[in-house]
Amino acid sequence: MSRNPERNDRKSGKKTAPGSKPGGRFDGPKASGKGGPDRGGWNPNPPAKTFSDSAPRGSRAKADADNFVWGRHPVLAALANPARKGMGRLLATPDRAAEIERDRLAPHGHRAEVIEPQALDRMLPPGAVHQGLAFKVAPLEGVALEDIAEDASGVIVMLDQLTDPQNVGAIFRSALAFGAKGIVVQDRHSPALAGALAKASAGATERLPCARVTNLSRALEKLADMGWRAVGLDGSAELTLEQALDAQPTVLVMGSEGDGVRRLVAEHCEAMAKIPMPGGFESLNVSNAAAIALYEAVRAQGRG
Repeated sequence: MSRNPERNDRKSGKKTAPGSKPGGRFDGPKASGKGGPDRGGWNPNPPAKTFSDSAPRGSRAKADADNFVWGRHPVLAALANPARKGMGRLLATPDRAAEIERDRLAPHGHRAEVIEPQALDRMLPPGAVHQGLAFKVAPLEGVALEDIAEDASGVIVMLDQLTDPQNVGAIFRSALAFGAKGIVVQDRHSPALAGALAKASAGATERLPCARVTNLSRALEKLADMGWRAVGLDGSAELTLEQALDAQPTVLVMGSEGDGVRRLVAEHCEAMAKIPMPGGFESLNVSNAAAIALYEAVRAQGRG
């Protein structure tokens, strides 16, 4: 991983030097317990992490996975991100390399290094569906919370200790699709925006800003001061999402499987709400719950 990651100033466009529980499911009543507009490039810079539920492999291979983006949509999104200009190693099978050159899919000057599929398989984690493309690149730096929240309108998604890369990636994809302003995560309890997470996001991690904060409760206090109203999801809540949501700028707070939204974080939410499930099946995957909550939040703001 690079010791000198770059940060793209989203206001000026200038680059400056920068200063588990597994997640998974939103439970129903018995439980207690984030294509939208193109926002251009931004700089995710998560620390390298590993996941307890990843396939067994050496520690070096696990760390390397956090420096890889693979799959057609994630790689093309990374190549289109202006923050990626001048960095990274683009690996492509012969047919994919020809496609990139023919269709000019690397607008910032990246040249493909041609590699056979079997060799690419060996460079990536077992089971990685790379579709003939991989991009080895140092993670970039995220944005400040104020960069996402300064224009108090729309929806922000906050993830409280969600660590499963598939779920987090799917939430990024839904958040972008519904026009969310960005994602907020806790720095110490969130996976790197690369590897399987980037694949699950279908490129959304390159287009949707992400703020990594030290403390979610303090972040909610700051957001409240800036005009944002927090609504947390809790399967045992009395209010439904439709009852809790309104036209105000909204932070949707999603908790992890088992713990849900933690107590101190919930105390900083103005309301806790549930997704009514009349079908009798009392559990939803957290990424599905996030998609429903985003739809309801956008609909409520449209009624305002």
